[in-house]
Amino acid sequence: MTQGANAPLSAVRVSVEVTCRQPVDVSGILLTKAGKVRSDADLVFFNAPRGPGVVHRPASGAAPDAITVDTWAVPADVATIVIVAGLDDQHAAQGSGFAGAEPTTTVRDADSGQPLYTFTPPRLTRETAVVVVEIYRRGAEWKVRAVGQGYANGLAGIATDFGVSIDEPGHDTMPPMPDYAPTTAAPTPPAVPPRPTAPPAAPPTAASAAPRVTLDKGRVSLVKGGSVSLVKGGRPLLTSVRMALGWEPAKRGRNVDLDASCIAFDAQRERLETVWFMKLNVFNGAIQHTGDNLTGGGDGDDEAIDVHLEGLPPEVCGLAFVVNSFSGQRFTEVKDAYCRLLDLATGDELVRFDLTNAEPHTGVVMCKLVRQYSGEWVMTALGEYVDAKTARGMVSPSAALL
Repeated sequence: MTQGANAPLSAVRVSVEVTCRQPVDVSGILLTKAGKVRSDADLVFFNAPRGPGVVHRPASGAAPDAITVDTWAVPADVATIVIVAGLDDQHAAQGSGFAGAEPTTTVRDADSGQPLYTFTPPRLTRETAVVVVEIYRRGAEWKVRAVGQGYANGLAGIATDFGVSIDEPGHDTMPPMPDYAPTTAAPTPPAVPPRPTAPPAAPPTAASAAPRVTLDKGRVSLVKGGSVSLVKGGRPLLTSVRMALGWEPAKRGRNVDLDASCIAFDAQRERLETVWFMKLNVFNGAIQHTGDNLTGGGDGDDEAIDVHLEGLPPEVCGLAFVVNSFSGQRFTEVKDAYCRLLDLATGDELVRFDLTNAEPHTGVVMCKLVRQYSGEWVMTALGEYVDAKTARGMVSPSAALL
């Protein structure tokens, strides 16, 4: 096929495969006649592999990433299924995009494996994601169109164009979290206050009366509820930090796919932004996710989030670092989960918090960073578990813990 061409589909079930010299992730987006998704659940990809009539098939052996469309099972209000190929995070970060490595799409009869059409878009440049083809209705008939439209801002840019809320993971099948109250009375410092010109007079609380821990003596190991001020010698020590998280992969059964996210709040505990694996940076790069790890395999940290504290807008008063089990296993099935704070300039580890007692839930608020009246930041280890598989379900419990 050539770009812009269309052709009828002779098969009821078709598989759309994408091959490329660089690793790619293939997604399907279900659209109405208006060209928009009905909800965020209409984005079908590796972490949300099933939609109505549309299934993601991961690469296996010689078989590439693919989207299978069963046209009989597609809901009547869905007019088009857009097939998207995106570079993985590592290759997208290199900045060269698809230039010289344009992906080839093969549309097959899903039952017989017989190829029906192939399409390779004309030369691309710095695009990191491309709409390769679309499967669409024309009356009672289903057809395929070769598109080849590239996007420099990746899958997030494509998803936004079609109405997916990329900062709220729509493929989460759980309902929104109700107002949250921790089941354990872990000590926490005072809540994030509004920012008046001078702190209001108030009686000391148990948290404020506790001895103040700083980085004066070097690396600090925290226990649940413990806090440390990111100052040394009476002065803020850091301008840029990395919150690194790690865990051990499953020894048997399915891989454990944990996702680290950072939720930014204002003084009223209202969410401002969420950084997660599909929205890798916010506030002009002041908070940046380094990329997704699907198994916990490999040495060292599995996921990390960099925070340039001086680049944060003044309305950001609290950051919650959370981890969710996208693959559905509870944290009692995860080994050796931890988070650690590093000086981004030197790589030195400053603070560490090991989760020693896991609970049978799918989400955990690992720690928080709270801006004080003085401008310094305080890190508190939390380790509060909730039932939520994505960052969206972590907003309410995180706000309650600030």
